[in-house]
Amino acid sequence: MVNLVIDDKKIQAEQGSTILQAAQENGIQIPTLCHHEELTSSGACRICSVEIQKGRRTKIVTSCIYQVEEGLVVNTRSDRVLNVRKLVLQLLMARCPQSDVVKEIAQAMDVHPQPRFQLDQDKGKCILCRKCVEVCEEVVGVSAIGFSYRGADKVVGPPFMEPSQACIGCGACAYVCPTGHIMMEERGDERIIWDKHFKMVKCKVCGRMFAPEDQLRWISETTGVPFDKLTTCVDCR
Repeated sequence: MVNLVIDDKKIQAEQGSTILQAAQENGIQIPTLCHHEELTSSGACRICSVEIQKGRRTKIVTSCIYQVEEGLVVNTRSDRVLNVRKLVLQLLMARCPQSDVVKEIAQAMDVHPQPRFQLDQDKGKCILCRKCVEVCEEVVGVSAIGFSYRGADKVVGPPFMEPSQACIGCGACAYVCPTGHIMMEERGDERIIWDKHFKMVKCKVCGRMFAPEDQLRWISETTGVPFDKLTTCVDCR
């Protein structure tokens, strides 16, 4: 175990854990958009920035990726930290002016849009947090989406922004998206995501459409479980 101080509170945390994890386990709230406990943290959104002190030196770090250290002193709400978060939120509001989640966090922190930042009208609600890419690669295991282009033109989606051959329509990317940028629609016996149409399978017990056929066939091929055994929804098993 490691001894450290967060906001004047002496705590112990497991070696190898992050400042964000240590704070959350001790009831200390640090705002974040890109963190998910089941995925590799990337520090993309920067909203979880905190100030640390080691000896007489202080610096701003991203709490979701910075690991705890013996004797570390952390301040989650110093003026310096709040100024960093304010700037980050102003930039996110300029990139995604229609994002309700970003607006809610900004409102809670009394942050207002900055006129000097030009509003983007073509980025949707995507904050480039990487959650969708990571869940597709790390959890699902198909790597159907990724990042394209660089700088201000960087976007997330399937290769060439065309329907991906690798996508199985599971919708995991839409579920972990913190801002609702990824749209998934279910229409009749179809699911539509990333401009690709997937035929849905009916549960052979209750008759409810519950999963894309491509997803169940991928699971069958990956695990060796016969496809027919997968055509029963979780509620009816």
